[in-house]
Amino acid sequence: MGKFTFNLPDIGEGIAEAEIVNWHVKPGDRVEEDQQIADMMTDKATVEMESPVSGTVLEVAGEVGDQIAIGSMLVVIETEGEVPDDVHQEANEAIAASHDDEAPAPKSESVEERIEVENSDASDADDAMAADPSPAPAATPNPGTTPAPAAVSAAKVLASPAVRKRAKDLGIDLAEVSPAADGRVRHSDLDAFLSYNGGFSAAGSARSDEQVKVIGMRRRIAENMAASKRNIPHFSYVEEIDVTELEAARAQLNANRGDRPKLTLLPLIITAICKTLPDFPMINARFDDDAGVVTRHGAVHLGMATQTDSGLMVPVIRNAQSQNLWQLAREIGRLADAARTGKAKSEELSGSTLTVTSLGPLGGVATTPVINRPEVAIIGPNRIVERPMFVPDGMGGERIEKRKLMNMSISCDHRVVDGWDAASFVQALKRLIESPALLLVG
Repeated sequence: MGKFTFNLPDIGEGIAEAEIVNWHVKPGDRVEEDQQIADMMTDKATVEMESPVSGTVLEVAGEVGDQIAIGSMLVVIETEGEVPDDVHQEANEAIAASHDDEAPAPKSESVEERIEVENSDASDADDAMAADPSPAPAATPNPGTTPAPAAVSAAKVLASPAVRKRAKDLGIDLAEVSPAADGRVRHSDLDAFLSYNGGFSAAGSARSDEQVKVIGMRRRIAENMAASKRNIPHFSYVEEIDVTELEAARAQLNANRGDRPKLTLLPLIITAICKTLPDFPMINARFDDDAGVVTRHGAVHLGMATQTDSGLMVPVIRNAQSQNLWQLAREIGRLADAARTGKAKSEELSGSTLTVTSLGPLGGVATTPVINRPEVAIIGPNRIVERPMFVPDGMGGERIEKRKLMNMSISCDHRVVDGWDAASFVQALKRLIESPALLLVG
């Protein structure tokens, strides 16, 4: 018998430690060579750790959520024979290589219910931004029906561990619960099932308290948001924009798009932003607090806040100012899909100079988004609504007409951006958006 200590290898340049987000083994388990034993999260990605040897697990480094230093013990495995000295080196090189090629899918599960994006083909105002990378509501289930085919087992139903545990505690067969359009059962689907199948009650039965450790992606998000609010004096500005003509132009472009991707409102808004920024360089900037230096960027590397099963991620559209509408639409779709499936590379998740965050049809009246530090501004288009408005009648008077309106929010770092500059930027953006001919020419 031999004893093999598997130390956490160097899994990324400049990485000093990694967080345990999931254990696939425990002391006493038998493992085979190349079997997955743990998921470790760094600042850049989640990396799957595989055992370089076969044997029995004697000891593991810590609990889920613990931080482990590079080079320290991850697991101790009892082997049937002595392990060659070069096994450590080979394991390190294999894991580092796999990390460089592609970031694996995130494994952590958020405490909150995930609100995912629907890629709708509808062209009305409420669906105009539904294909954007921001969160939109999951399809409303039909609680009175069961999924087809009814013989599907609960084990094959898509659901998070938390949802599975809750369903088990409630004695609910997941195969009998109608899922959202993407086939995944969520807490809201369980609530709907209980309402329609468990009888009606004014208050309902109390559920037991549940403590969920904040780890992985959710911990990163919490740390980043706290640092942003702690260090940046935010202020927000909101303006109402008439997007009636822009929506009409979008419909015409989509009707003649051929094999090109369908346009949502986001590529048009990004184009307007890129055309407006040259006159407002302080908006497309990053502030180094420690050095006291503001870098005003010439290129627009636009971050787009994207809701995923593991939390909020911000993939980056490189050189957005150099891309046309169709290129932007294709890149938005590609990056959003990569983020949601966990295939986004580290370089695609860093280096943004300005961020756009949209809740699509769920957008509400106005938002006050948190700045993606070290950027100095974040822009938030809100939901499109139809309202009666007074418009010129062409004869010197006015008439009432139904118009499509959208509020545009911006949050800025008051250390770098003055209120007047933020308001002027949004007003210039409004003029472009309300005049599609100016937006689409040149």
